[in-house]
Amino acid sequence: MDAHATPARPGRRHATLGPFAIAFFVISASGPLVAIAGGLPVAMLFGNGPGLPAMFVLATAVLLVFATAYTAMALDVPEAGAFYAFAARGLGRRWAGATGLLALLGYSAMQISLYGLFGAAARGLLLPLLEPALPWWLPALAAWGSIALLGYRQVDLSARLLGLLVAGEYLAVLALGFCIVRAGGAEGIDARPFTPALALAGAPAVALTMCFACFVGFEAAALYSEEARNPARSVPLATWGSVLLIGGFYGFAAWAVVTGLGAGATLDALRALPDPTELLFVLAERYMGGAMPALLRALYLTSAYASLLAFHNAVARYLFAMGRDRLLPARLGRIHARHGSPHAGSLAQSGSALLAVGLFALAGADPVLTLFTLLSALGTLGIIVLMGVAALATLCHFARARPRRPVVLASAALSLASFAAIATLATVHFDVLAGGSDGPGARLPWLLPLAMLAGAALARRPPPQRAGAR
Repeated sequence: MDAHATPARPGRRHATLGPFAIAFFVISASGPLVAIAGGLPVAMLFGNGPGLPAMFVLATAVLLVFATAYTAMALDVPEAGAFYAFAARGLGRRWAGATGLLALLGYSAMQISLYGLFGAAARGLLLPLLEPALPWWLPALAAWGSIALLGYRQVDLSARLLGLLVAGEYLAVLALGFCIVRAGGAEGIDARPFTPALALAGAPAVALTMCFACFVGFEAAALYSEEARNPARSVPLATWGSVLLIGGFYGFAAWAVVTGLGAGATLDALRALPDPTELLFVLAERYMGGAMPALLRALYLTSAYASLLAFHNAVARYLFAMGRDRLLPARLGRIHARHGSPHAGSLAQSGSALLAVGLFALAGADPVLTLFTLLSALGTLGIIVLMGVAALATLCHFARARPRRPVVLASAALSLASFAAIATLATVHFDVLAGGSDGPGARLPWLLPLAMLAGAALARRPPPQRAGAR
């Protein structure tokens, strides 16, 4: 162990994890079928169509640069891994308040969007068994009730079960991709999806924004710094490795989908579907057959449910942390005496999710093209802004540090410029997702600066004594 390492805390493991193990934990925490069956078709439909694979290459490159600055900051700041902590250290309490409320909005939007995806997935799985067709909001409401209960009681799904399900998702998607490649696709194997002509067609800024949603969680590698052998080496390698593996997997999956349809027929095939999330199962039927489409549907449903619970718990903990710091009402910062859960934050998240899903259902909104598309895009845009704030905090922090670290400063500055440009383009083109510039959906990005201003205003109050957190 490093002579300067922090003494071991009771119940914590130290110096046991290498970069491969940390990267595995990060990658296995994602739900790939949520992104591939739900996100990829929507990104193609509203973004740049068959040019989507090239956007994964660009997103991977941007995040590799950001990872250099991020891991340096994570190793230098206690409570590493939280954008809130980065903002507090590098920019001060008001920026931390702005970051906290922005994170709360972003992750809440992504969690609520998944109810639309879950409802559509359940309807697709059960449709052959039911007559008449099941309304999407009914299974979404059932999922909401169980997640509200599990979140209140702090019951997490078994890590072993989740590991098996996620492994099954990865293997099923890779198997479908290899079957498409072996069959030669619809128009032969080619590299056209990576060419500028296709990559820059349509609305590439929208496509790039939705690509970033697939990388959410890669920053968690820094959370294992206390348990890593030689964290200064293991954490950066694990973070870079996670970005490369995630980008490679989703880039291959997107290319396989385009190849299976044919680059020239991708958009027509998507527009012909009543629900774009049916695309993966259509390809599975065409290139694999047998029980694979049904297996993919089942894994898709469990993946959506696991992601719903994970985001619910994350939002509940953000509410708890901000209630404990008095940025939000103090009651949110209390722990349940019996369950040990952030129960007030969990109830608040459950209430906001029920209200949002109910409003979309009453409006007759499409669960995928409206609820999932708009709110997941808003959440992803918020997370892009969060990464930009983290890059700014890192830049300010290391500008004051001695000795100077030019590589870290350069990567932080380049990341800040990249995220600012991507966020600006995504905001300008958000009306593509909203179906026009006149509807209320096109104004959703304004919620992000409003959340930051509100968070900064709340942070003007002095921080409380920690002893009163419970």
